[in-house]
Amino acid sequence: MQRILSALLAGVVFGLGIALSGMANPAKVMNFFDPLGTWDPSLAFVMGGALTTAAIGYRVVFGTRRAPLFDTTFHLPTARTIDLRLVGGSALFGLGWGIAGFCPGGAVPALGFAPWPTALFLISMGAGMLIARRLQALPRPTTA
Repeated sequence: MQRILSALLAGVVFGLGIALSGMANPAKVMNFFDPLGTWDPSLAFVMGGALTTAAIGYRVVFGTRRAPLFDTTFHLPTARTIDLRLVGGSALFGLGWGIAGFCPGGAVPALGFAPWPTALFLISMGAGMLIARRLQALPRPTTA
């Protein structure tokens, strides 16, 4: 139960940060991607603040703890290779973010501001995730 409550608290804090910084507003995000028009650099400051907080947090947590508070081990990514899936997924994420003005984390808090467009984005994102999983499950062609 503590694990679920701590995840809920982390999600609420993240959502509040996204909402308070204005990053739940797709127009504000899209203005960041328009340097020749109505450029708004505030997203860079939000990202910088998040990166700084995360870097300090990682140093503190991994420097003082062998396991998280509410689990038996840390669950960290193990992949170290840059492959087509990583580059393609990153490019697709960036294109979607630039076109829609939403990233997955910012879309959930945005439900409170613009429910229908945001719901459409979330449904489309979910459909894309399902399609990607189905494609990954297909047998891969072998090379001889």
